[in-house]
Amino acid sequence: MYPPPASVRAEVWTCLPGVFRAKRPTAWADANLAGHQLDCFLEGPSFDRMGRLYVVDIPYGRVFRISPDAQWSLVAEYDGWPNGLKIHADGRIFMTDYRRGIMLLDPDSGAVEPYVKTWRSESFRGVNDLIFASSGELYFTDQGQTGLHDPTGRVFRLRNTGKEPGALECLLNCGPSPNGLTLNAAENQLYVAMTRDNAIWRLPLQLDGGVSKVGRFIQMSGGVGPDGMAMDEEGGIAVAHPGTTVWRFNAAGRPTHVIELPPELAQPAYCTNLAYGGDDGKTLYIVESVSGLILRARMETAGRKLFSHQALGDSPAPTSLSPVNSGGSSHGA
Repeated sequence: MYPPPASVRAEVWTCLPGVFRAKRPTAWADANLAGHQLDCFLEGPSFDRMGRLYVVDIPYGRVFRISPDAQWSLVAEYDGWPNGLKIHADGRIFMTDYRRGIMLLDPDSGAVEPYVKTWRSESFRGVNDLIFASSGELYFTDQGQTGLHDPTGRVFRLRNTGKEPGALECLLNCGPSPNGLTLNAAENQLYVAMTRDNAIWRLPLQLDGGVSKVGRFIQMSGGVGPDGMAMDEEGGIAVAHPGTTVWRFNAAGRPTHVIELPPELAQPAYCTNLAYGGDDGKTLYIVESVSGLILRARMETAGRKLFSHQALGDSPAPTSLSPVNSGGSSHGA
């Protein structure tokens, strides 16, 4: 047996200002939230090097930037459904757009343009989230409307994220709703939130670049299923679990912390995504999508340094430090 997870209290940091709110019907909400009228649905939190937090608003095709003193500004508004957002080490902003594929956002002009629209001439089902490896390779999920009834969601890797995108590889094509994802420190384990399976899957990255012996790393219960994730410096994974709360699991998959949400937050809360920030990297910022609230909680361990905060030319971590085809060596960090 192991001790119960420690309780960490979250507080409200900021909220989407009223000037950006107006409830109206959207095709996205019709398909994904039983037709509820929303004034926002925020996801995709990512910090730039100046400590500014970017978030997307899926149904209205908007991208917001929040300053360290919690001032909001509209960066872009376009014809799309942006879902995930990550920043390249060269400053470019990559977004997974449910309708349009992988998009590039210019943070200065607000211009949005396609980067990867198809795979083998076919459209994606609905890309969801993304993460960079230290080499600049991009991993992303293609979730669409998949689930236990249709376990055909996919996980992709884009080998080159230069001016012209490189080879696109499908690593997995049998996922019941692949969503958030993160890498361990050695970058030989890719963790994927399989929302409709209510589990975190582990994808061992083989020496040849493929995956094998994919399995469940954490089985969860209740709520909607895991969504966004963030890795910390000890190999722990913070997991947003809509309908319940936010959890932190250690490198062995044991729950170590549970985030207690503010009492003023309507229940069940829809905390979907998170990102580490703050001067020491120990503040976990949490997006409650429906209310437009950004919460924050102080954690014991700093988040892992992301590709956005690395200098170009830094030596990348090896993609495989050792073979991962045996159960004893496959847990990673």
